[in-house]
Amino acid sequence: MKLFGTNGVRGVVNQDLTPELAMKLSMSLGTFMRGTVAIGQDTRISGNMLGYAATAGLLATGCKVINVGVAPTPTIQYFVRDNADAGVVITASHNPREYNGLKFIAGDGTEFGSDAEQVVEDIYYKGDFNLANWRETGEMSTVDIIPAYIDGILNKVNSEMIKERGFNVAVDTGCGAGSLVTPFMLSEVGCKVTTLNAQLDGTFPSRQPEPTEDVLTELSGVVVSLGADLGVAHDGDADRSVFIDEKGNFVNEDVLLAIIVKHVLSKKTGVVVTPVSSSQRIVDVAEESNSNVVWTPVGSIYVARTMKKLNAVIGGEGNGGVIFPEHQYCRDGAMTVAKVLEIMAEKGKKISELADEIPTYFMNKTKIKCADRDSIMQTILSSASGNVDTTDGAKIWYDDGWLLIRPSGTEPIVRIFAEARTENRVNELLEMGLKMTKGC
Repeated sequence: MKLFGTNGVRGVVNQDLTPELAMKLSMSLGTFMRGTVAIGQDTRISGNMLGYAATAGLLATGCKVINVGVAPTPTIQYFVRDNADAGVVITASHNPREYNGLKFIAGDGTEFGSDAEQVVEDIYYKGDFNLANWRETGEMSTVDIIPAYIDGILNKVNSEMIKERGFNVAVDTGCGAGSLVTPFMLSEVGCKVTTLNAQLDGTFPSRQPEPTEDVLTELSGVVVSLGADLGVAHDGDADRSVFIDEKGNFVNEDVLLAIIVKHVLSKKTGVVVTPVSSSQRIVDVAEESNSNVVWTPVGSIYVARTMKKLNAVIGGEGNGGVIFPEHQYCRDGAMTVAKVLEIMAEKGKKISELADEIPTYFMNKTKIKCADRDSIMQTILSSASGNVDTTDGAKIWYDDGWLLIRPSGTEPIVRIFAEARTENRVNELLEMGLKMTKGC
């Protein structure tokens, strides 16, 4: 059974993901590369249980462990890049409350690639661990990594311009790790900050960790009642940000990515990297600046590694996860917030006005439980005709839109995406996708 999905190893705590699994995976990592490993976690209540198990596995193989405590995933990646040989993040990001996971970080701050994951997985299944003798077991230390991370972000945007605008921002950190970063970063750039769900609580009492439009009604109401310029929400580990405009409306994540891409390309043309699940809006915006879009499989690691390879100027996913190469090669929720404020300050526009400048498309998404994802995908691929992109699942292009069906890498589900110029057509395409997956 394959352990690693698109974002590390995830599962329901004490069913799929146990302390024993966490310890042995970390022993496998320590066997693969002995050195200094930073370990941190989001706020999930199983974080300590799994974190201590993972720490034990690393120490057993002679690794030096730096425990950075609760912190956003991009904060940990920022620290690893300059201070460690690898990292382990205990997080399930946007997955439901009962999930947790282990994400391995390479020495350059990016997520482990599939080749390295396969080596670790092979060691795990062979059980051939390189345990240190009693004199050489590892040592552990702790460090606060958040101040340097906030400074790193604010050095990459025009902080003075943001301060001059004195933005009023409401922030829903969802009781996740972003509670320790984003409100404080916004205060440092002169924003008036109102927080919702900023207490650290791994039961996520107010909403699920994924910041979808339907769970952000409270934030929307607060933005309107305060007359705020912007509402911001994070997922559990704050590698993603989504936004509410000044009218209380949810800003479509693909529109958000297009706003950022358009701004970056207005300064410097070049390659844009994004997964096959992203909107055609990204292509339209890139073409305005004579820039090219390169498609990747879904998953931030594919986007990040492709960006590094092609020296791309910007990249990201249509889920609020944007990668700014001048900062670091990973999705970064806090950096995205700072960049959006910079764009608003420089343009002198509200975020709703920036959104109105982006081409209009209709996208619809759904997901269905599917135990035998491989079989259903084989059936779809064998029967699909026309222009089919198999970069990740099956993306079927039509003259007036596209349909993407792909197996999730983190849950036993199949995801279906459809996009078209009209609402009727996108609903037709989504219905076609549901019929294709009827055998799940």
